Amino acid sequence: MATQADRSAGASQRKRADAVRNEKTLLDAAAAVFVTSGVEAPVRDIAARAGVGTGTIYRHFPTRADLIIAVYRHQVEACAEAGPALLASSATPHAALGRWIDLFVDFLVTKRGLAGALQPDNAGFDTLHAYFLDRLVPVCTQLLDAAAEAGEIRPGTHAYELMRGVGNLCIGADSDPNYDARRLVELLIAGLLRQR
Repeated sequence: MATQADRSAGASQRKRADAVRNEKTLLDAAAAVFVTSGVEAPVRDIAARAGVGTGTIYRHFPTRADLIIAVYRHQVEACAEAGPALLASSATPHAALGRWIDLFVDFLVTKRGLAGALQPDNAGFDTLHAYFLDRLVPVCTQLLDAAAEAGEIRPGTHAYELMRGVGNLCIGADSDPNYDARRLVELLIAGLLRQR
C-alpha cells in the first residue's frame, strides 16, 4: 500500500515533468517567434503562441535576457540532439548535413539580438559562446566525417570553419529583404559535394 510520502513523491515527479513540458513549450514558442520577429518580439506574441498568459512567461523567465538565454540554450541542445537523429534517418549523410545546417541557420536567426541583450554581461555572453562551440562543433564534425566517409564530400572540411562561414552568410539577412541567406547557405552546402 502506498504511503503518503510515496503519493507526494509521485505527485512531485508529475509536477516536475509538467513543469519541464511547460517550459519546453514556452521555449519552443519563443524560439519560433524570435525566428520571425527577433528577440525584441512582444512577450504577448510568445504567450499567444504557447497558449499561456504573459504572467506564466514572467514566472519562468523574469527578464527578457533570462528568456533569450534560455531559448539560446534550448536551441543549442535541440541542434546538438538533431545531428545524430538526422544522420540515422536521412537518405545520405550529406542530406543529414544539409538538414542540420538548416536547423543551425534557424538557431543563428534566433540568436540575433543576444549580444545586445547581454551587453552589460560580456562574461555571460562568452560563457554561452563557449557552450555553443562545445556542443555544436562536435555534432557538425560527426556529420562532415560521415559525409566524407561515404565519399559524398571532399575530406578535410573543418566544422568550425563551415559553421563560421554559415554564420557569416546569415549576417544582415534580417535587415535586407533582397538578401536570401538560406539560398546562399544551400549553395555552400551543395558546393561541398564531390564532382562525380
